[in-house]
Amino acid sequence: MIYSTVSSVLSAAVDDELIARNPCKAASVRRPSIPPRRITPWPLEQLRDLHDQLPERYAIVATIGAGLGLRQGEIFGLAVDDVDFLRGRVHVRRQVKVLPDSQLLLALPKGRKTRTVPLPHSVRDELAEHLGRYPAVHVTLPWETRDGEPTTAALIVTTRERKAINRNYFNAQIWKRALTRAGIPATRGNGCHALRHLYASVLLDAGESIRAVSEYLGHADAGFTLRTYTHLMPSSEERTKSTIDQALNPRAPDVPQAAD
Repeated sequence: MIYSTVSSVLSAAVDDELIARNPCKAASVRRPSIPPRRITPWPLEQLRDLHDQLPERYAIVATIGAGLGLRQGEIFGLAVDDVDFLRGRVHVRRQVKVLPDSQLLLALPKGRKTRTVPLPHSVRDELAEHLGRYPAVHVTLPWETRDGEPTTAALIVTTRERKAINRNYFNAQIWKRALTRAGIPATRGNGCHALRHLYASVLLDAGESIRAVSEYLGHADAGFTLRTYTHLMPSSEERTKSTIDQALNPRAPDVPQAAD
């Protein structure tokens, strides 16, 4: 946490041209290892409760996060032109970033990696309904740096003032209040990122490949996805026993497989 804070301050200094490079990102600096933490995905009922407690114009945030696996900044940076309603795809092309002084920028997704994710029918329908109530707003922000090229995107989720959303304000004033109303502890583990974990857990439970889940989440390495979510993958123990039994004794009746 301390390392990340110091690195963020130094990155801001680079943006302000006070220093040439961020020393925390030098090859000779070893980032402190973070002890792995076991992710416990939300029950679907908890998602529904939160969705119902968010203000109407922000309820779509829960659906986009859990239904597409986008990061919070990517949700706020999603434009109507990124959604291919006909082919059922969403192109994740940008995020809304917040500088330490609260200035907002448009930038490439984390890792500077764009991606395409499938658009489920349920998410498509709610997106269309949301846009009928709250049409996309053309927002212009600097690209990548505070002095970057002004870039305009027709954002799907914006504030009542028709501006891009500052995650710090959203988390404190919108998200945490909705958690409280839904009876969900307002802890760090219940932040907006919990929607992304739920997305991954639902796909893995349904048997989706770890490589596909990694691509949809925008991870640079499928190994990271596996290390993060391996405990959520269905157990193959009973399936393994049944497969070997059938191989060694093909005349034996099928052994019922336990549900994953």
